Amino acid sequence: MSEMERSETDRYAYPHRVLHWLVAAVMLLALASGLTLGFLGFEGAMEQLGRAGTDALYTGHKSLGVALLALMTLRLATRLLYVVPDHDPPLPAFQRILSTAVHHLLYLALLAQPLLGWAATASGDFPVQFLHWHLPGIVPVNEALSERLFALHGWLGWAILGLITLHIAGALYHWLIRRDGVMKRMSLF
Repeated sequence: MSEMERSETDRYAYPHRVLHWLVAAVMLLALASGLTLGFLGFEGAMEQLGRAGTDALYTGHKSLGVALLALMTLRLATRLLYVVPDHDPPLPAFQRILSTAVHHLLYLALLAQPLLGWAATASGDFPVQFLHWHLPGIVPVNEALSERLFALHGWLGWAILGLITLHIAGALYHWLIRRDGVMKRMSLF
């Protein structure tokens, strides 16, 4: 098998690669808006951004969450529909186990996070929005539940940030130190 043929069989299917980078972009924007809201709080956002800016930030964050849920559902489908290519050369056992654990935890967290946000928002009797559309609540109004779910949503956001850091560190390690072609597996071009 030629180097070019091996290079193509070692790559994820194109739809999976496109979804990977779309999820990455949406997740980074969602994390940035979520961290901003978390650090400022509602009152701080109102003071710093005014009503229109605060509303736009909340609506943007919720819309990114709904988009993330849709993209992750598609990503999960592509993961199940397409063969996950073997590493060539194979990864050492520790790296394979760590990589698999981080990927599975990211999938789980990136599916759970928007659902937690949706449930927290609905149970707090706040509008659940995707752009200018209002979506139905997935749980009944319950202020105590909303507070707990928002706290869990915040903690999961920090866990996702940690998992993303591990994921990027691993990618940079393979790209810059090992130079073993792992980065080509998910590159768009």
